[in-house]
Amino acid sequence: MIRDIRHSGKFYGSTTVGERGQIVIPQEARKDLKIKRGNKFLVLGGPKMVVLAKMDGLTQLAKHLSRKLSYIQRALKKKETK
Repeated sequence: MIRDIRHSGKFYGSTTVGERGQIVIPQEARKDLKIKRGNKFLVLGGPKMVVLAKMDGLTQLAKHLSRKLSYIQRALKKKETK
């Protein structure tokens, strides 16, 4: 899940925006990242940049962070009551 970062920083090549505004994700990236037809992506933008993030990965990250936040909040409450 979150600890699986073996693909971070890997360069998969380049792509071109087609006539209908679509892009093709390189085959190796689709295979490595288990991208399949119908997967949902969040599209983020910045100055001269577009980032695609798989929704299922973001959901897992949000759950992970939520559990960590709950743990931290409980620990802070315990410290306050002492």
